[in-house]
Amino acid sequence: MAAAVATALGEGRHLLVQAGTGTGKSLAYLVPALLHGRRVVVATATLALQHQLVERDLPTLLAATKEFEGLSGTATAVLKGRSNYACLHRVRDGVPDDQGALIDAEAVAAGSLAAEVLQLREWVEEQAQESGTGERDHAPRHGDRAWRQVSVGHRECLGAARCPFGEECFAELARERAHRAQLVVTNHSLLAIDAVEGIPMIPAYDAVVVDEAHELVARVTQAATDELSVGEVERTAARAARHVSDDHDAPVDALDDAAGALLDALAATPAGRLAPPPEQLLDALAQVRDAARAVVSALPKESERPDAGVQQVRGWAQELFATSERMAAVSERDVLWVAERDRLRGGKLLQVAPLDVALPMRHGLLADKTVVMTSATLKLGGDFDAVAASLGLWPSERVAPDDRADAQGESDEEPADEPDGTEPWAALDVGSPFDYQRQAMLYVARHLPPPGRDGLGPAQLDEITALVDAAEGRTLGLFSSRRAAQAAAEHVREALPHLTTLAQGDAQLPELTRQFVEDPHTNLFGTLGLWQGIDVPGETCSLVIIDRIPFPRPDDPLLSARQRAVDQRGGNGFMQVAATHAALLLAQGSGRLIRTSTDRGVVACLDPRLVSARYSGFLRASLPPMWQTHDGEVVRRALARLAGRT
Repeated sequence: MAAAVATALGEGRHLLVQAGTGTGKSLAYLVPALLHGRRVVVATATLALQHQLVERDLPTLLAATKEFEGLSGTATAVLKGRSNYACLHRVRDGVPDDQGALIDAEAVAAGSLAAEVLQLREWVEEQAQESGTGERDHAPRHGDRAWRQVSVGHRECLGAARCPFGEECFAELARERAHRAQLVVTNHSLLAIDAVEGIPMIPAYDAVVVDEAHELVARVTQAATDELSVGEVERTAARAARHVSDDHDAPVDALDDAAGALLDALAATPAGRLAPPPEQLLDALAQVRDAARAVVSALPKESERPDAGVQQVRGWAQELFATSERMAAVSERDVLWVAERDRLRGGKLLQVAPLDVALPMRHGLLADKTVVMTSATLKLGGDFDAVAASLGLWPSERVAPDDRADAQGESDEEPADEPDGTEPWAALDVGSPFDYQRQAMLYVARHLPPPGRDGLGPAQLDEITALVDAAEGRTLGLFSSRRAAQAAAEHVREALPHLTTLAQGDAQLPELTRQFVEDPHTNLFGTLGLWQGIDVPGETCSLVIIDRIPFPRPDDPLLSARQRAVDQRGGNGFMQVAATHAALLLAQGSGRLIRTSTDRGVVACLDPRLVSARYSGFLRASLPPMWQTHDGEVVRRALARLAGRT
């Protein structure tokens, strides 16, 4: 893998690498990236991997190679979005509108929001005195609301040149370190904003390595998704009223009226995709757009000593304008829908997301940079084409892996010129250090009825109980809905009271994971957060249960729109969107089982369609090559042996 990455960087050709858990893929791309000679960006999807790279892999690698001329003294840096860093101006001067009950520290109850904020403020000052990074990840325990009291987004920022604390600013210092670094570690979202949306966030770079690349489409989509709610419009109008003089309050009144119009329009619009949006909603969006623009103009002009409250409102109003303008335009490149929220969170809201990210990725990133993408799950249906196409690399552009280069990325001959507009790419599967045929079983309960809309039936619940009983706990249950996870947990608790059964929502995920790891006679049932976000090697987990094939919901407005768009182009929307989505999640979920070379266990799928449906071969080809069976008795005996029984 290291040689292939060096070749890709040296020749400027894109590369996809599937590398299983435990192959050491981070070292395989870090070494050639550090030797490349020009700045390389490494983008990850999760904070866990980012921490691993920054706190373990890079220091270990640089320490081990400090005598090597090519790596000696190499500078590295971490770069995140501005809201991930504490804002000294917000902490020291604050936004007066937000202070409220936070002034009197002695009156603050332990565990309250105010207590969290005061603790964060103390931590921020300590970071400033100790030349810390001010990153949220290193802060004391807190919630999102507390963090918003000590941070700002890019629109609310006063700017380093105008901020009295600009020279100390954590975000600006991080950017300076990134400008001096040869290797910059960041996240998928910041990469998407920089490359796809064209907002400069990262210093100029030559190439990018995307780790956890199976997440990239979702992260790019998320970064390009906008929301609009009545509450946001009302909040902006209320704050603007405090900063606009009585002689110029007409725009504020107009924004208040626009909030009412949006409320009425959303009440009259059912949840789901809007294609096209009703006229009443378009009129309300136009009102919000025009009023927000007028508020920006009515706010006091910027001065040498900027007002943080004014800047915050200006940022909110500019955000309202940009979002409402995008929604009112109803571009064919976007999908617009109404989403339902509970009353406590403000009821309905509008959301808009790109219909496709392949072309934006192709034009914004692939056309200008050399891109290496790697993950444990890039081959879906046994091939790279599905993932490659979703990222903007066409199957017809695939070339054979070039193994002519040495580890320095040098080649004996110049690469051939490619036709304009093409993006040649190679693919490599470096395999896995695990022997899946010996370490793992795939059990498909083909005798069960197909899953219905009403959730788990008695047959599925009995099957789950029998498997968990045989394994004596040690079970990670991955379910398609919170309701299914709760139903299974309640059934197992009643049938097997001697085991501990935890369900997502009983506590925070880190606490649930800790309990699961500490006691092998424990089960943990949950939904999407567990499919991809948990790593539990060893005897803690010897059984992974998957209740059904994780197809997207039929009423998912974005994925259903993408599926229809593929059908309209003459493709197979079900296979390219729904089946690919399901295959990726199945591969990720199954990957929770074998995390080391000594792990043993069973992946049990309760959905008979995994062997009976016409698309089943595609799905199974996306999974690790486990030994397969439909015999429940064989599986229960195997689980009992793993649990130490005969």
